[in-house]
Amino acid sequence: MFPAMFPLATGQPFGALPVMPVQAMTQQATRHARRVYVGGLPPTANEQSVATFFSQVMAAIGGNTAGPGDAVVNVYINHEKKFAFVEMRSVEEASNAMALDGIIFEGAPVKVRRPSDYNPSLAATLGPSQPNPNLNLAAVGLTPGSAGGLEGPDRIFVGGLPYYFTEAQVRELLESFGPLRGFDLVKDRETGNSKGYAFCVYQDLSVTDIACAALNGIKMGDKTLTVRRANQGTNQPKPEQESVLLHAQQQIALQKLMLQPGAVSTKVLCLTQVVSPEELINDEDYEDIMEDMRGEGEKFGTLVNVVIPRPRPNDAAPGVGKVFLEYADIDSATKARAGLNGRKFGGNQVVAVFYPENKFAQGEYDD
Repeated sequence: MFPAMFPLATGQPFGALPVMPVQAMTQQATRHARRVYVGGLPPTANEQSVATFFSQVMAAIGGNTAGPGDAVVNVYINHEKKFAFVEMRSVEEASNAMALDGIIFEGAPVKVRRPSDYNPSLAATLGPSQPNPNLNLAAVGLTPGSAGGLEGPDRIFVGGLPYYFTEAQVRELLESFGPLRGFDLVKDRETGNSKGYAFCVYQDLSVTDIACAALNGIKMGDKTLTVRRANQGTNQPKPEQESVLLHAQQQIALQKLMLQPGAVSTKVLCLTQVVSPEELINDEDYEDIMEDMRGEGEKFGTLVNVVIPRPRPNDAAPGVGKVFLEYADIDSATKARAGLNGRKFGGNQVVAVFYPENKFAQGEYDD
């Protein structure tokens, strides 16, 4: 009966414990390096949806290195704390999955990290510990080359960014403190629009706390920046860093002026201090003003549209007192801003600023 219960290898003495297959031993030994931690899951997530999603995105970025089939072999979810452990087939595939940090899963960006039992020195003997630099991250809406450098305690979270900030503008703001090793402005995967937050890591890790202290709490338009280490609370800079901090804050003050809504180049120019609401009531006066504005605007390039909101009876019409000039290209609008800003019209000094194209297109003139 006993031999039937425990099939023995040839020559194995009766009573010895069955030997664990070599493959099972290997799997157990490499599990810490084949699993990734996925945090910030939405409540709707389950084992099957997580496994399917990560298998699909791994295939999409070219991260599968263990042959055909799904990269994910197992998923464990802690629903209460909204995280999962996703087990991959190989150590190399798990390392490639680390490049997926910040990917949008069911409408929410998720964190992808190493699990707490990950042993870097042991993992280094088992396979690559960094993502393949040739992964096609753009295929899943991530910035190529950014996520691989966005691990570790010096990773910075930058929240409260105005949605109209471009990647170049956010990067320029952050690089006031030095070059970046990794940067990712998180975007909506469907629309490509900024979601108002980003992550970065500096090449010189000693400026991490300086950047956080200098940027945190700064007002940008109608937003206030939240800047801190992504995995910790705020840290105060050391005393010897204060002179660097002061210089950085001065740099940020200059950047702030350049990044106000009116400084972001668009095809639409908004003029204020040009007309008063009273001048717009009479139809003939209104048409005269419209022709004057069109004539002035066409001096700088191809003018597509002129909008001058008029007051309405018993209604606070938005944008009254402003003149909007829409050009065919940004270059013309830039020339018009340079030519019109500060000029005198009817004794008033004109203020000319760029206006968000999306708001103008939707007829929102009250910014």
